[in-house]
Amino acid sequence: MKAAILSIGTELTRGEVTDTNAPWVSQRLTTLGFEVREHATVDDDRERIEAALRRLGASEQLVVCTGGLGPTSDDLTVASVAAVLGVDVVHDPSALDTLRRRFAAVGREATALTERQTLVPVGSEVLGNPAGLAPAFRARIGSGDFFFLPGVPAEMERIFEECVMRRIVSLAAPRSYQVVLRTYGTGESAVAERLAGLAEAFAGVTVGYRARFPEVDVKLLARAADLHAARSLAEGAAAEARNRLGELVFGDHDDLYAAAVGRSLRSRGLTLAVAESCTGGLLGAVLTSVPGASEYLLLDAVVYANAVKESVLGVPAEVLLGHGAVSAECVRAMAEGARRTARADLAIAVTGIAGPTGGSAEKPVGTVFFALASARETVVRRHRFLGDRERVQRQAAWAALAMVRAACQGPVETTLPSVCG
Repeated sequence: MKAAILSIGTELTRGEVTDTNAPWVSQRLTTLGFEVREHATVDDDRERIEAALRRLGASEQLVVCTGGLGPTSDDLTVASVAAVLGVDVVHDPSALDTLRRRFAAVGREATALTERQTLVPVGSEVLGNPAGLAPAFRARIGSGDFFFLPGVPAEMERIFEECVMRRIVSLAAPRSYQVVLRTYGTGESAVAERLAGLAEAFAGVTVGYRARFPEVDVKLLARAADLHAARSLAEGAAAEARNRLGELVFGDHDDLYAAAVGRSLRSRGLTLAVAESCTGGLLGAVLTSVPGASEYLLLDAVVYANAVKESVLGVPAEVLLGHGAVSAECVRAMAEGARRTARADLAIAVTGIAGPTGGSAEKPVGTVFFALASARETVVRRHRFLGDRERVQRQAAWAALAMVRAACQGPVETTLPSVCG
C-alpha cells in the first residue's frame, strides 16, 4: 500500500528544527508493510498546506501528517483540512473538557487561544491525545486516508503507537521484512566492499547503508510473496552479511555499541574502570547510557588537570614533567591508577589532543593515546584521528570501547579500528 508523510511547519522549512518525526514514522510504516514513497515538508501557509493535501490525496493511499495542531496563529493544519473538505471546525468535547480540567488543576482558566487547539474538522474521526492537549484526528481526502498528529515528537510517537497503529495494521499486506545490522570498526565504503554482490546473490533483497558516525548500519530489506517468505529471505541475507563482516557487527536494529561492550564484560564477569582526559566524560556517558552499567562500571574519572591526574590516579609527577600529559607513559599510569583505585578487573584510559589547537609536529591535533590495564598486562596504543574536536572525541571514545570489547573476547588487538574522517 502506497504511503507518504507530510511534515508541516515553517521551523522545518527554515532549518530551525530538524524533522525527526518523518524518519520515525517512515520506519514504522515500512515495518508494517507500507511502501513509503515520499517525505514532504511544507511551511505554515494555508494555500501551500491545502495544495499539499490535495496532491497527496490524489496519489497516496495513506498519509501521516505531523505538526500545526497547536493554539497559535501559525498552527494552520485544522483550518487547512477543513477548507479542503469544505466543512467547518468545531471543538472536540472530550479534548476541551480535558484541557479545562488541567488548567483548573493548576488554578488557571483556559482562554479562547488555548482552547483553539481542541478544534477539529467537522466529520473527522477524533483519535485523542494521551500525551498532550491537541487531539489527533483522521480524515479522508481524495483517495487518501489521512492521519493528523501533533508535531511534538513525544506526543506524536505515543499517538501513533496507541491510536494509529491498530487502525492501519490491516490496511497493508506485509510482504517485506527488514534486518538491520549495526557495525563499528571501519567506514561505509569498506563495509560496502565486503558486501559487494550480496543483493545479486539474494534476489529480492535491497542492501542499504546508513552512516551514524562512527558506526555504519547495514539495512537488508527483502520483498517476497508474503511476510514469511520475506523474513526468511532477509534473514538468509543477514546471515551471509554477518559472515562477511565478522566482528564488525556488534548488534542489530537499535542496539548500542556501549551495550555490546557491556554484554562482553558481563559475560566474562569483569568490572571496568575508566580514566579519561581529552574525551571529557564522553566515554563514561556512553557507557552509562545503557541500563545496568552499574553491574560492571566501577569508576569514571575525568582528569583534565595534571594535578588531578596525580592526586586522583597517582600519575607520577616525573612522568608528566618528562613526557607530558599526552604520552604513552601518562596514559599507562592513568589506566593502572584507575584499575588500582577502583580495584577493577580492567581499566581503560584515554588522553590526547582533540583540537582545534594544542598540536605539534610530534603530536598533531587528533593524536590520542589509549591504555588497557589488566592483571596480565597493560597495553598502550597511539592513534591519529581526523576531523573537528567533536569527531576526534567521539572516535576516541568508541576506539576505547573497542579495546575493552577486544580484551573481553581475547588478546587485545594490535591496531585500533580505522574510522577517521
